[in-house]
Amino acid sequence: MTSKTGDAGESPRIWDVLTPLRRDFPGYEIWQDCTPGRTRYVAQRLREGMNPHTVVTADLSELRSALEPTRVPARARFATVQPNIARMYDYWLHGKDHYRADRAAADAVMEKFPEVARIAQANRAFLGRAVRHVTKQGITQFIDLGSGLPTSPNTHELAREVAPDSRICYVDNDPVVLARARALLAVDDKVSVAAGDIREPRTTLGDPAISRLIDPASPVCVLLLSVLHFLTVAEADAAVAAVRRWMAPGSYLVISAGTSTGTDPELIRCLQTAYGDIAPVTGRTAEEIAAWFDGFSLARPGLVDVWAWRPDAPQPVPQRARFLAGVGRKVSGVPSWWP
Repeated sequence: MTSKTGDAGESPRIWDVLTPLRRDFPGYEIWQDCTPGRTRYVAQRLREGMNPHTVVTADLSELRSALEPTRVPARARFATVQPNIARMYDYWLHGKDHYRADRAAADAVMEKFPEVARIAQANRAFLGRAVRHVTKQGITQFIDLGSGLPTSPNTHELAREVAPDSRICYVDNDPVVLARARALLAVDDKVSVAAGDIREPRTTLGDPAISRLIDPASPVCVLLLSVLHFLTVAEADAAVAAVRRWMAPGSYLVISAGTSTGTDPELIRCLQTAYGDIAPVTGRTAEEIAAWFDGFSLARPGLVDVWAWRPDAPQPVPQRARFLAGVGRKVSGVPSWWP
């Protein structure tokens, strides 16, 4: 008889032993496997293409040695000669944190599809409406995953318009974003900035910058705005599923993402060219995006074009590009998950 000892069933000693391995090798699921008279440790890849596929050993040092070649490299250094997703987005929002390469790439997209800038601006306006709505429902803790460069009003400013005691953690893996966020957003002890990658939700949600502020046993709002389409299909689905499990009943999930439904395929190809090897650009269907809200009750008007989610005034309707947005509340009966 074999038993797989996962997070919920692990003793504090085993948790302490496995936590450093999980942190250092987030591309693998790592657990203790127990059979009568024998204990082994197992690491199994979470992403296609990673090698080794599976490691089984009774020796933790041997496990670490086998996984060492897969260790995630340090974050890329700051560079201005290559376009940057966050800085291009900032340019479309009329911000100031962009360079020549960012402007050239963003302009190349707008030359063919000028509506992209309008959608970026509509997405930022949606952030404001969504955060205010959620805060009015009594939510006072927020995690902004893939937060991007600071653009006022930021999430903590929006939430505190309604609830001054709101707690917010901004999470990103871009060194430019992290530097700016720490300088401009961490204004008091109820705002934190965490270096994290949405593709590794277990590690990210367990970061001390989050855990010291956010109580996962209480309702929280997780924001995933304009980030999921920069992941592969498998990465995006796995990230959203992990976040959904982690959230307590009564929590809110806010998502916006580009969709292939009703979008000119040439725009998707144009964005893929602009971003090059920085990140994939994945166009998901409206049905696939709706599935991210499984187990959640959508606030009216449901999953709609980003400009149409409770707009303050009539908005122009882009004809060749669609960007969907929704706000969902986790209903009771859906199990939570601890990172």
